[in-house]
Amino acid sequence: MAHSIEAKLQKSRSFTERLADDVNRASGSFFFFILNILLFAAWILINSGRLPGLPVIDPYPFTFLTMMVSLEAIVLSIFVLISQNRQSTIDTLREEIHLQINEVAEREITKCLKLLSEIHAAHFPKTPPDPELERMLSPVNPQKIQTSIQKELEPTPLVISELVEKIEEKLFFNRPKK
Repeated sequence: MAHSIEAKLQKSRSFTERLADDVNRASGSFFFFILNILLFAAWILINSGRLPGLPVIDPYPFTFLTMMVSLEAIVLSIFVLISQNRQSTIDTLREEIHLQINEVAEREITKCLKLLSEIHAAHFPKTPPDPELERMLSPVNPQKIQTSIQKELEPTPLVISELVEKIEEKLFFNRPKK
């Protein structure tokens, strides 16, 4: 029976996480976009004095509308961040589980290769050694792989940053002493 990590974590969400997900889902819809466009258009029409009989409460440059839009953006961005943080936690957990499963699978595959190699050697004793098979039979060192990847991902200094450093040295460190 499969157990979904995300389904379990969805059930255990706090009220604020559920609220953030719901607001995020609603505000990310086309309906929400259209609703905002219609409200902004109506606000501008009413407050530009183009609709007779309706009082102008926020004249051009629509300062109150600007404040409301800014507040909406702040609130929505907070809800998005809450949802993203929770999703990031789920993704991290999922990746850790994948890593653990892959390490177990690697050991099992190596064991199967070893057994197959022994069966092959028993039935075909005069077969020359296979260097690729020998490499595959040696255990994988995750630390070595991690170190290699980290070295590949190290940022290379930009030429311009070296130039800036040299200029800073000349300007700030090689000042004549008084």
